Amino acid sequence: MNETSVDSPPPAVRVHYEVAGAVATVTLDSPHNRNALSRALVGGLVDALRRADADDAVRVVVIAATGSVFCSGADLSEAGAGSMEEGAQAIVDLQRQILTLGKPVVCRLQGAVRAGGTGIVAAADVAIAAERATFALTEVRLGLAPAAISLTVLPRMTSRAAALTALGGEPFGAREAAAMGLVTEVVPDAELDARVAAVVATLAAGALQGLRETKALLVREIVADLDARGADLAALSARLFASDEAKAAMTAFLTRGR
Repeated sequence: MNETSVDSPPPAVRVHYEVAGAVATVTLDSPHNRNALSRALVGGLVDALRRADADDAVRVVVIAATGSVFCSGADLSEAGAGSMEEGAQAIVDLQRQILTLGKPVVCRLQGAVRAGGTGIVAAADVAIAAERATFALTEVRLGLAPAAISLTVLPRMTSRAAALTALGGEPFGAREAAAMGLVTEVVPDAELDARVAAVVATLAAGALQGLRETKALLVREIVADLDARGADLAALSARLFASDEAKAAMTAFLTRGR
């Protein structure tokens, strides 16, 4: 009997978009790579945020995720394919989109946040974390630097906390993240949804113009810095990804994960 080999379909990468009342919820659902920032995931997130921004019935946007990981950072399996500078610039652009969205953006953090995922958290206006959530800027372990996400992460964190976490690469807890300024509030795991709903209800009470203009005031300096340095930091990120040291470290990391 002849056997026919059939290629398996690619793992699903989904970004769900749902509107209930004045709230748009964007959910990252890419379980095969722990919600890593693949091109597909970033593209889906960008499209969903555009939909929310264009809908005048929406007052607040929630970014959530399925599984035990909110976002594991860059998809290292894509690092050698295509333009690395293009990928880094996409992360810069995503952070800008969140910052300049005309409605408040709330991150619901149910689990681990790593590396590039921290940029989404830092770009958001409010971040509510469950106690089980953990964080880490792991780039240094791979011969990289948190270049693209430094545009939002560094303004949120104290300088001492940023130095310790970025140079050390060690995981830290949600309570520590709140003390460092990265997270707005930490709640018991079972209370995460209730607290997010309460915060969202408060934000949704604002008038659209008031929300838009107040948010613009709050993020003005971060956006100005991003516009001034974003391209240079994307280029730095691409250069580091292309280095022999980083390639060797990423290969070892991916091999260990298999």
